[in-house]
Amino acid sequence: MFVRLEVEKKDLLTLLSRSQNIVEKRNTMPILVNVLLEAEDHHLKVFATDLEVSLKDQIPAQISQPGKVAVSAKSLFEIIKELPEGPIALEKRENNWLRVTQKKSVFNLVGMSPEEYPVFPTFQTNQFIEMDSDILSEMIEKTLYSVSTDETRYHLNGVYFENRKDDHSIRMVATDGHRLSMVDRKTSGSDQLNLDAGVIVPRKGLNEIKKLLDSTSDSIELAIEGSQLILRKDNTLLLIRLIEGRYPNYLQLVPKNLKETLRAPKETLLSSLKRVSLLSNAKSKGVTLSLSNGKMEIASNNPELGDAKEEIEVDYKGKDIRIGFNAKYILDVLGAIKEDIIEIDFNDNLSPGVVRPDKDQSYTCVVMPMRI
Repeated sequence: MFVRLEVEKKDLLTLLSRSQNIVEKRNTMPILVNVLLEAEDHHLKVFATDLEVSLKDQIPAQISQPGKVAVSAKSLFEIIKELPEGPIALEKRENNWLRVTQKKSVFNLVGMSPEEYPVFPTFQTNQFIEMDSDILSEMIEKTLYSVSTDETRYHLNGVYFENRKDDHSIRMVATDGHRLSMVDRKTSGSDQLNLDAGVIVPRKGLNEIKKLLDSTSDSIELAIEGSQLILRKDNTLLLIRLIEGRYPNYLQLVPKNLKETLRAPKETLLSSLKRVSLLSNAKSKGVTLSLSNGKMEIASNNPELGDAKEEIEVDYKGKDIRIGFNAKYILDVLGAIKEDIIEIDFNDNLSPGVVRPDKDQSYTCVVMPMRI
């Protein structure tokens, strides 16, 4: 058991904050609401898992004697958050209690035996590729919103990763059946993930990766081994269990040879859609886009609330057309695009719309139309 150790509050808070969304909330296994703390080799290590996403991290610590204990992730985090800056002492007591002290503050937390904690996943591979954290974060942001939340379509509850052998890029794809997002980005050098076929990374795992990426601007290391994705950054290790199953042939969902094209300023369209959709049907979020030479009228109608319409100038010279979309789906796409001008391609009021940044073919979003 560790008798006593000291750590800095800011280090411990950072360490524990990364575990908060990983620990199991549903209480299917009581031990999974805990983090496992282990003191050894001048470091305090933390382990957190819900058996799908697992985190291992560490911070420097002054250790009197090595040992480990499992304790409530939420309770310990809330206590540390409220303590002032400075060193904090952690002490394991009898029956796996954990004492937290700082000056005149003393907290005694009920812990659990570390032997009850699940065996932490391991890996043998050294086939890691280096990837710019900004690029991977952007790819997740451009696809995650299209992931299905329908638990019965389990293979769609994640983002599909695959290598593009023709140009040494990684492709990420997400779809929920109503929309699809697909983005390609080159990796550093000519390295590619060790993939014979594509893999499906679950939504929760990608959310945790995104949080980690947003706290750094350096490169990270990625690897695939068996049924898990491994992300490594300095002392932080994330292991994510991949979703089993075959991903659909997503290319069938991307329409080809679309005849009509419009271009519009992204911010103008975004703000207009936000306003008009306020009076759309609360469930379907349906809006109608009516296109004619040089202009687009956006309209919504909800018998219980009223109606709204707004006209904006666009670059469009095709036939007059009236097409319905779920406003939220278009807003999600626009929110993920950084460029100033967007392009929407379509054929008629029954065919999908393809939204992408103007002059960028590496990011494609498909949105199915609605009957209004």
